[in-house]
Amino acid sequence: MPTSQMSSTTPTPAFVLALRRVFRPLVRLMLARGVTYPYLCDLLKALFVEVADKDFRIGPKPPTDSRVSLVSGVHRKEVNRLRQEMASDVEIVPSVVSLGAQLVAVWLGSPQYLDDDGQPQPLARFASEGGDLSFEALVASVNSDIRSRVVLDEWLRLGLVRFDEQRRVCLNVQAFIPAEGFDEKAFYFGHNLHDHVAAAASNLIGSDKPFLERSVHYDALSASSVAALAAQSEQVGMKALLELNKSAIALEKADLTDTAPRQRMTFGIYFYTETATPAKDG
Repeated sequence: MPTSQMSSTTPTPAFVLALRRVFRPLVRLMLARGVTYPYLCDLLKALFVEVADKDFRIGPKPPTDSRVSLVSGVHRKEVNRLRQEMASDVEIVPSVVSLGAQLVAVWLGSPQYLDDDGQPQPLARFASEGGDLSFEALVASVNSDIRSRVVLDEWLRLGLVRFDEQRRVCLNVQAFIPAEGFDEKAFYFGHNLHDHVAAAASNLIGSDKPFLERSVHYDALSASSVAALAAQSEQVGMKALLELNKSAIALEKADLTDTAPRQRMTFGIYFYTETATPAKDG
């Protein structure tokens, strides 16, 4: 980011209030999982150095420790140590997530796996029973090196699938995030929340074309009205996700011959409710 976009002024009260509101549920989660203030301070210190290093450069060359120290406010000696540690950081993606995301996308987005209403069909467990319309064939179409039984056992544990009365494998359509498995849920927590905040932050900074980031919010509804809206949001939200998933699968296949650099995207939907509190004027 160019230095002209860096502000040396004190943050506005409105911005500080917004930060406090964003951090509050995160602090609640951290305290619930045993993350204390000193631990968070160390984590934030490393992140300030990382972001100052990667996102606030002048020209193509990496910034000096002094430059990173100036931008981040972290002491230069600490900057040097943290930058060396940054080189060894590797993102860990739970194995069930990397394979599972592909399998769910194919099951929800490929016509052969959908019924006349566009819903995922129950699949026979083995190819000997269902042929191409089997869970075994689905797994093999994405990764032939992994046994379908291993995937099925893990998916049953996480609540991604269940058996029907005919012992066919049925996908939990709502299971874009596993029902069980903290590490798996934590991965999606970081992925989805990062991309939502990144879009909103980019819009607030105003340096790039605005991202889609909208919501509908009301604060004078009864519990029954909120329940009705929650049900409607789940219905229309899942419809939008499924339609976009189908388009993404088709476009990804069409892009196989395109040699341009690859990009990733996220489209998400959320719903939240709590007891309303009167807002202060101003």
